[in-house]
Amino acid sequence: MNDSKIRLLYIDDEEHNLHSFKASFRKQYDIFTTVSVAEAQELLENHVFHVVLADQRMPVMTGVQFFEKIRDKHPEVIRILITGHTDISAAIDAINKGEVFRFIDKPWDYKYVENAITHAYEIYKTREDLKQRNLELEKANEELDKFVYSASHDLRAPLMSILGIVNLALIEEDLSSQNEYLELIRQSVKKLDTFVINIIDYYKNARGVPIIGKINFDELVTDVLATIQYLPERERVEFITNIEQDGPFYSDAMKLRIIFNNLINNAIKFQDQKKTNQTVKLEVKCEADGARIKIEDNGIGISDEDRVNIFKMFYRAGAIKSGSGIGLYIVQEAINKLEGRIETKSTVGEGSVFEVFIPCITNAKD
Repeated sequence: MNDSKIRLLYIDDEEHNLHSFKASFRKQYDIFTTVSVAEAQELLENHVFHVVLADQRMPVMTGVQFFEKIRDKHPEVIRILITGHTDISAAIDAINKGEVFRFIDKPWDYKYVENAITHAYEIYKTREDLKQRNLELEKANEELDKFVYSASHDLRAPLMSILGIVNLALIEEDLSSQNEYLELIRQSVKKLDTFVINIIDYYKNARGVPIIGKINFDELVTDVLATIQYLPERERVEFITNIEQDGPFYSDAMKLRIIFNNLINNAIKFQDQKKTNQTVKLEVKCEADGARIKIEDNGIGISDEDRVNIFKMFYRAGAIKSGSGIGLYIVQEAINKLEGRIETKSTVGEGSVFEVFIPCITNAKD
């Protein structure tokens, strides 16, 4: 079955009509035929059809009755009625009850049928595109609502903390407490900066134009690790990297940077402070079909309840530390845009493993 072809279902109680139709259009379309209304309904349940054609005069039910029966359950299918009789009442019923797109008279004209199917498919595609855009719009509106609520909290909370600490420092007579106050301010500023960086990453990933180029994973990982080398938590973590890349790999460097940066930062952030041997293992293996990335830590781990939700926008896992709740959501979105996939394994108290596959964009040029 060729998914690139328009897929048709034609129901007619006269088998010679079905054979004639299939013989005429078999090279252009992916055609299913049947003389049975019951079989037609079964086919609709098990296959995706773009256009359904039905003869009006059939013994069990008319074509209009058949269309009326399937209309609610399969509203996306474009319906074409074939009739050899001029019947104004049937035409009215077809429009009002069966929502028929077009009539084809018997004996049918090859070119007219071809044009009718082409136009029907164009309507099908337009509706499907509109449905997808509506889903994306609903998702964007939902994310915007969450974003406004979370941003108002996550941006103001650190600022209010800083303001409170400054007020305490101003009335504090003991100057020896200044370093303690400065450390509290530093933590609030760091939290605020992380959230702002995540917002920027989110915008770049959602709105940025993809820039495909040759990727050197050694250089990419080195750059990402350089940006976190001065984090206090970084000093206690041993990094073990293993990168295997023999041939060229093409992808979007910005999206890959977002993926590496967030996953590595999480691996550091959620380390188990009780352990003396805090480690993060990073493996990249480039093969012909794509890159396999594995980031493993021996941190606090993720519970099963949290693990199924961590890629949702503003979901914060665990009670020990709370991030912005947007980092892993951005990772998932970036991976989706690169047509990749991510899998997560974790055991509370032992650590977590994130495995990512990113396909190579084979049609890219230097």
